[in-house]
Amino acid sequence: MGLWEWPWDRRRRGPSGLGPTSTAEEVTAGVDATHLTAIVTGATNGIGRETARVLARRGAEVIIPARTMESGNAVKQSIAEEVPGSRLHVMEMDLASLDSVRCFATAFDSSHTHLNILINNAGIMGCPFKLSKDGIELQFATNHVGHFLLTNLLLDKMKSTARKTGVQGRIVNVSSIAHKRSDGSCFDLNKLNDKSRYKPLIAYAHSKLANILHANELAKRFQEEGCNLTANSLHPGVILTNITRYVVTNSVMVSILSVGNLFLKNTQQGAATTCYLALHPELKDVSGKYFADCKEATPRPAARDAELAKRLWDFSEQLVDTNRRGEFNRQK
Repeated sequence: MGLWEWPWDRRRRGPSGLGPTSTAEEVTAGVDATHLTAIVTGATNGIGRETARVLARRGAEVIIPARTMESGNAVKQSIAEEVPGSRLHVMEMDLASLDSVRCFATAFDSSHTHLNILINNAGIMGCPFKLSKDGIELQFATNHVGHFLLTNLLLDKMKSTARKTGVQGRIVNVSSIAHKRSDGSCFDLNKLNDKSRYKPLIAYAHSKLANILHANELAKRFQEEGCNLTANSLHPGVILTNITRYVVTNSVMVSILSVGNLFLKNTQQGAATTCYLALHPELKDVSGKYFADCKEATPRPAARDAELAKRLWDFSEQLVDTNRRGEFNRQK
C-alpha cells in the first residue's frame, strides 16, 4: 500500500476499479490515442500539465494554449523530455480576454484539420476583486466565459472531425465540489460585478457551477442535434497547485498538511478523472454527467437544473456578443 493509498479507498472505487488514488496514467493504461488531437487549457502547470503529459504519452497530438509563448514553450520542452516523440504545440491565448480567445480559435482553425478532445481545465481561484479586459468579474470571465466562447468557436471543427473520422468527440469541463456553495442566483452582470458584495470563494463557486451547467446544456444540444459529441464535467479532488495561491495562507497550509494524507490528492491523482473522461473507452456515449474519483457523482440540485442551464447559456451568449460589438465598459 503506497503513501497515497488507504484501505477506505478500495471501498470508494467504482465498478471499473478506479477511485480516489488512481492516477492519470493508470486510468489511461492501454489506450491508443495516436489518432486524436486535443486542446488542454491551463496546461502550463498543475493538473492541466499532467493531463497534457499523459495525453501525449498515450500518443495524442496536444495543443497547449498559454498566456505567453515563453511559459508554454517551457512546459512543452519539459514534457518532451519526459515523453520523447510527443506531439506538442503551443499557441498563445488568454482566457480572460475574449478577443484573445477569438484569435486563438481562428489560428487553430487554419492550422489544424481535426479536433477530437477539448479539455476546459484552466482556472483561477479566490483572487481579489478585479474585472477582466472585457469588464466581467475575473473568475467568472476566466473560468466560464472564456471557455464558453472557446468551446462555441471550436464546435464546428469538432463536429466535422467526428463526421469525417467516425470517432466520437469529447468535451470535458473541470469544475469543483466548490460549486455547492453557489445557489445559481448569480448569473447577472450587475451582481457579478458588484465589488461591495464580492466574496472571492463564493465567486469561484459561481464559476464552477457554471462549468457544470455549461457541460449539461452542451450535452442536451448535442443529443437534440444528433451530433457525435459528448460533454461532461468533473471535480478533480483537493490538490495543492498554483490555483490555491490566493487562498492557502501559511496557517491554512499547516492545518492541511497535518491531515493531508487523509484527503489531499497529488497532481497525478488530480488529473485522473479528467483523463478518464477524455480517453477511457467506457465513457463512449456518456454525456451530461458529473464525475468525481473516476465515477459518476451527484452535484447539488442547482447544477441539475435544466432551466438554469439554459438561462446561463443565454446570459453567456449576451456577454460574448456584447464583447464582439465592443459595447463593454472596458477597464482603463
